Amino acid sequence: MMEFRSSLGRVRGLGNSKEGGIGHWWAERLAAVALVPLTLWFVYSAVLMTGADAAQFKAWVGAYGNPVLLILFTIAVYHHGQMALTVIIEDYVHHEAANLIALVLVKLGAFFCATYTIFCIVRLTFGG
Repeated sequence: MMEFRSSLGRVRGLGNSKEGGIGHWWAERLAAVALVPLTLWFVYSAVLMTGADAAQFKAWVGAYGNPVLLILFTIAVYHHGQMALTVIIEDYVHHEAANLIALVLVKLGAFFCATYTIFCIVRLTFGG
């Protein structure tokens, strides 16, 4: 059967997993953009906290705005990492069962690690 579309026309919009990856691409870029100021803030804050004891650190975590920024940083880091690992798995793991297992483990791992990190931030903020 003869097709009148070019090779580019046939594959346009398919993405790496043949499902169209533009939404995933944008989400990954937005997470990266959000990570720039959040990472700068986090590194600056970590440098300021050098030499602080546990009580000073706890006071810093509970200070105005810091818990919210820490939670946003946590969500952005784990979400961005999960999306990047998803792309790597989809591109390089060709066995269907291994691909599915790896994708599920990455999603669950990112979710549970982010949840635990947020729990720790909340616990430090409100005492405990």
